[in-house]
Amino acid sequence: MRASRLVSLLLLLQTRGRMTAQQLADELEVSVRTIYRDVESLHEAGIPLYGDAGPAGGYQLLDGYRTRLTGLSANEAEAMFLAALPGPAAELGLGSVMAAAQLKVKAAMPPELADRSGRIQERFLLDAPGWYDDGDTSPFLPAVAEAVWNQRRIRVLYRRWTEPTEVVRTLAPYGIVLKTGKWYAVAESAGRINTYRVNQILELTALEDDDADADSRFERPDDFNLNSYWARQVAEFRARLVQGDALIRLSPAGRQRLEEVMAADVVKAVDTTAEDDCEREGWVKATVPIESLTHAHGQFLSLGAGVEVLAPTVLRERIAETAAGLARMYGDGS
Repeated sequence: MRASRLVSLLLLLQTRGRMTAQQLADELEVSVRTIYRDVESLHEAGIPLYGDAGPAGGYQLLDGYRTRLTGLSANEAEAMFLAALPGPAAELGLGSVMAAAQLKVKAAMPPELADRSGRIQERFLLDAPGWYDDGDTSPFLPAVAEAVWNQRRIRVLYRRWTEPTEVVRTLAPYGIVLKTGKWYAVAESAGRINTYRVNQILELTALEDDDADADSRFERPDDFNLNSYWARQVAEFRARLVQGDALIRLSPAGRQRLEEVMAADVVKAVDTTAEDDCEREGWVKATVPIESLTHAHGQFLSLGAGVEVLAPTVLRERIAETAAGLARMYGDGS
């Protein structure tokens, strides 16, 4: 356990540069005193590691020192190649870079680990987009990724839902997120951090150092964390989706098809609130969350005669009107 922690400490300093004892302790989930002991052990082992005191201090490896890739377990090797995403990497313009990196890592591995990692690539595939969506076509994705990496501002012509639909924005992109095959840029503009669909960028210009309208470079805030920001965005999005509840009656066939056509929160709500319907044998009544009347209308219609909406009344009436229209259309015989 301690040996693994020492290697992790060394790799953290190698990849991130100078870090304080507190930062190392937070990353490795140990006390600062443990970090002091670990650093002393690395000193005794001859690792060229030094520390500076003061507000700008911290621990750092001697410039040019690199560890060799040793001590990689079979599970770690498999996980690394399972996590590699060739499709998204290619979209970001990094396909050849990833392939070259994997070749170098394989060359440094013992034969048995290289063989196991190869089997992972042969037998597991991550296909991010959904069944009914091929994902985004984002011609400006590599340019956005380059701006993120180089901390360079970009000026974009962006298409949005509200009027005016096309706006010009100067963005400081902090990060990129791939969500169900769709690419999003998290960027600051005019003092606010927002999320932008990359495929809605119609034009893009990277600002140059001599641009008179805006600074071409930006600094990412020290307290900004992309994972935390995105987690909040997802939570807020899901909270906004639920606009009310519906009381429904489900047949056995309708309940069986529920997972195919409904979101996970609806399925969970049925499992939690379902009660036997005394009026229809085998049917159940349940209360489920709904987004909007329009969305719920389409979702419940996809279950056909396997569901009956009891409340709210306005949703029941909309579905009844649609059903009556379908009956007239198909009953006409023409």
